[in-house]
Order: sequence, then C-alpha cells, then structure tokens
Amino acid sequence: MSKPFPLRILLKKCTMCGICIDSCPVSALTEDDEKIFIDESLCTLCGICESACEEGAIVREKEEQATVSLDEYKNVWIFAEQKRGKVEPVAFELLGKGRELANKLNTELIAVLLGHNIECETQILIHKGADRVILVDAPELANYLPEPYAKVLKELALEYKPEIILSGSTTIGRSLFGRLAVGLSTGLTADCTILDIDDEDKKLIQTRPAWGGNIMATIITPKTRPQMATVRHKVMKELPLDKTRSGEVIRKSFSKEILLSRSHFIEFVEDLSQQVKLTEANIIVAGGRGLEKPENFKLIQELADILCGAVGASRPCVDDGWIPFSHQVGQTGKTVSPKLYIAVGISGSVQHLAGIQSSEVIVAINKDPDASIFNICDYGIIGDLFDVVPLLTKKLKKSLNTKCKE
Repeated sequence: MSKPFPLRILLKKCTMCGICIDSCPVSALTEDDEKIFIDESLCTLCGICESACEEGAIVREKEEQATVSLDEYKNVWIFAEQKRGKVEPVAFELLGKGRELANKLNTELIAVLLGHNIECETQILIHKGADRVILVDAPELANYLPEPYAKVLKELALEYKPEIILSGSTTIGRSLFGRLAVGLSTGLTADCTILDIDDEDKKLIQTRPAWGGNIMATIITPKTRPQMATVRHKVMKELPLDKTRSGEVIRKSFSKEILLSRSHFIEFVEDLSQQVKLTEANIIVAGGRGLEKPENFKLIQELADILCGAVGASRPCVDDGWIPFSHQVGQTGKTVSPKLYIAVGISGSVQHLAGIQSSEVIVAINKDPDASIFNICDYGIIGDLFDVVPLLTKKLKKSLNTKCKE
C-alpha cells in the first residue's frame, strides 16, 4: 500500500483565490473544474504554497517518524566534487579528515564520484585515502545539476546506508546537501570547521562558527542517519599521495527517470578576472571599502601581481558591484589559508575574520588605529592605503624581481 501524499487541500476552506497557484515555483498546483489539485509528481514539498494561503486551506499531514536502527549504518562517505572531469581539491581535504574519522570508527572510507568519462579520477581518490570509490558515470551527470545528483546520492545512501556523509561547503556542496538531507529525512550541519568522533557513543561531533563567528556551536545528530555535514575549504588537511594504496571501484548505473532534470546545463563561463585561484593561493592581497571606489582595485591587483598572489575582497565591495563574488573572502565567501594575507582598507568584521583565521601571516593596512583587523593581524601598518600600497609595490618591484608561473 502506497504512502498517502502528505500535502492536501481542504476544499471547504479553499476560496479559489489562486494565490497558491501563482506562488508555486514548480507549477505543481493547477485549477480544474473549480477545484485546485496538487500534481504529486511535480511537488517538492517546499511549503511555499502553505505559507501563501491566507485561508489555511493547504495543510501538511504530520508524518510518523520511522524508527531508525542506527546499527544498520556504517562507513564514512565523502562526496568527491568534480568540475569538467577533474576532482576538486576540497575532495582531497575531505578524504584526509574522512580517513581520520573512519579509523576512529574502525570502518571504511568511501568516495562517491558522479560525472561522465571520469573513471580515470577514481585512482587518485584511492591514492588519497579512499578504501572504495562508488562511481556513477552517465552523460546526464557530466555537469552538476541539483535534481539528478540529489536523486542518485539518495538512492545510493538508501542502498548502502552510510553512517556519515561529508561534502565541501562549495556552491555545489551547499546546493546538493540541503536537498539530500531533506530526501533522507536527516540533519545537516553546514560550514563545519571541526569534525570529530565522540569517544563514548561514537557520534559525529560537528563544530561550526555561529553568531557571525562570535561563538563555536557543537552539533550532533542523535536520532537519524546518515550524519551529514559540509566542510569549509582549506580547514582540513589532505593526506600525501600514496600510489601503493589499492582499493575497489564500484560502478553503479541508474534509470533515465532518476537522471532526469527540469533544469539544463548551458555553458561554463570562466571568471577571467581571477588570474590566481583564491582558495589555492599562497599569497592573497585583499581590498575593502577603504579603497573608496572600484577603480582603485588596480592598486590591489598591482601588489598581488608583484607577489604572484591572488586578489581578494571584503563583502561590501562585492555587494556594491566593485568586484565579482569569486573574490569574496569571509564567512559568506571563500575560506582561505594562504601563507601571507594582506588586508588593505578592510576594517575586520567578524564574518571576514572567520574566513582568514587559518592564514599563516596576516598584514593589515588601515588608517583607522582602532580597526578590528589590528586585533588579529601579525603585522599592522597604520596609514593611508593610497600612500602605503604604491610605496610598498614600488619597493617590492625593485627588490623581488619575481617572475610568476602561468
């Protein structure tokens, strides 16, 4: 007997105003014969129509929570994100942490790789710590689309029952894991900076910044499985490549129904404003509101070029349209871990500081002696950036005479 659909319309309360139809983002509500119907094949149970209905005519039945046997779940999974056929570096960081967690649980570490013509990437995942790789290779998965990726991962999780699933806190990871957690009726902790295993009950301890980075919240998932978390890039350490490691590749395939998507990949447009990838850079020069106008980012670019570094920015500069989002550093942007971070005209909000705290050396240039950035920097220069930065660039150009690698 099939399970009744949890969302229904109370015809006695419905006034046929049509607000719910207009509010539905997936066109799952239709009017026919003076009644409103829900297309169960389209509805995602997002709840927007419930909120929009002023008459309270759309209700969601409370579902009885199935008892989950936690003992059925085992192994640590990491989602090996790939772009254009190459595994992203964040996957290797997850393997490093995943290996540690799996060892504490005395279980296996499994990487899940979705894409097309990517079997060549399975061995590097094994050499970087995975015991097994679950490979789903299909043309529909060549580029990330949220629907098929979430459905495939859900089916795999229901079949294999992993105890823990980890992903990077990337644009893809954040989009995918929210859907997956809802599909699996489990919890999700986003943007974790610390992961560990409780010595007593073996639960996953998930720690992340909260309240703008002012406190650290520790979260557990006591009643549901899998335990899911996304992890910030550059906060976990990857393991060295070990070509002597061997592992199993499990190849899975899925029906066209599972791989179907209502959205389509059009093209990948590369951000040519970023000469050096921000999250991979050893040196970052970042500009803030103190630059006064977007044209002055050329001062940041010139200094970064001399140092063979990347250009970063604080959130206000991105919000004002001075520079693309791909350059944003902070809690809502990129988490970075360079050897040298130079903050120019950045006051140092807690959100920005949360994204740079892993930097080895932080240099701050600001004319405000009370700027928060001076509380955490290793070296501070109190002065007008329009005087300091050109002078610094000139001196470094004479003394370094560097030639950056392409």
